[in-house]
Amino acid sequence: MRITTCIFLFSLLALTSCGPRKRGADNFEGKAKKDVISFAPKVTGRILKIYVAEGQTVKKGDTLALLDVPEVSAKIAQAQGAVNAATAQEQMARRGATADQLKQLQAKYKGLKEQYEFAQKSYNRASNMFNDSLMSPQAFDEIYAKLQGAKAQYDAVVAELDDVKKGTRIEKVEMAAGQASQAKGALQEANVAYSERYIIATNDMDVETISLNPGELATAGFALFNGYIPGSTYFRFTVPESKIAKYKKEQVVKLQVVYNQEELDGNIVSIKQLTRYADITTAYPDYQLQEAVYEIKVRPRDADKTKDILVNANVILK
Repeated sequence: MRITTCIFLFSLLALTSCGPRKRGADNFEGKAKKDVISFAPKVTGRILKIYVAEGQTVKKGDTLALLDVPEVSAKIAQAQGAVNAATAQEQMARRGATADQLKQLQAKYKGLKEQYEFAQKSYNRASNMFNDSLMSPQAFDEIYAKLQGAKAQYDAVVAELDDVKKGTRIEKVEMAAGQASQAKGALQEANVAYSERYIIATNDMDVETISLNPGELATAGFALFNGYIPGSTYFRFTVPESKIAKYKKEQVVKLQVVYNQEELDGNIVSIKQLTRYADITTAYPDYQLQEAVYEIKVRPRDADKTKDILVNANVILK
């Protein structure tokens, strides 16, 4: 009888010690969270140097890493050459022909005019001889063909000289200007890409993880630095439908951090229903299966008191 009683008491004590720890009936256990942020390169390159370490707090504008992007340097050289060529074309189109070019055209015009006049005289003499049956039809046709060729060359140089005197057409000038603008845009794009070899912090951040090491290839968009925004600590609690009535938005609540027993004041900033498959933040949920479950988000009233609270630490909502 005594042995049976002792075994029963021992078993009861063991079950009690292994069960869930007790907390107040109206208290809920949740988690401390922080806003997450990541920094990734905009261009692909090999990491030359990393300037920060895990656990370090960086400020907005700090340089986090330097990448080697030789392909972008080559694109800058190509774009610069295209800009030089396009700019020269635009200037030539706007200014028109130079004085030397105009002299060359005038000399060409003079020479072709004399050839055409000579061909015309030759044709007139040949025509009289052909009418008197002193020239064969073949020879006459050859002289006529030379006249037509000289006339075509003369008409062409007249049109070319007239075009130069009038100036370059506005459509041609606009086309050259558009090509120059396009080349300058390509150069600007290449310069922007080259500046992206430096990974710059766009926000303050507590660095938690660095994904790669110097010498490794960082692809564009890959999260190289991950961490938390300082001063962004908040708390999440899961509350069943039967207990949610006592909590309202903007309500001031009492909190207690489990691992250091620190007590805090906070404001409820949102209350939203969780779906059935959502992550439950309460360690020991106590509700019926048919009940809806709500998440309460609490912001601390004094952010300075929460800056050292560990992420995912257990917190009690009193």
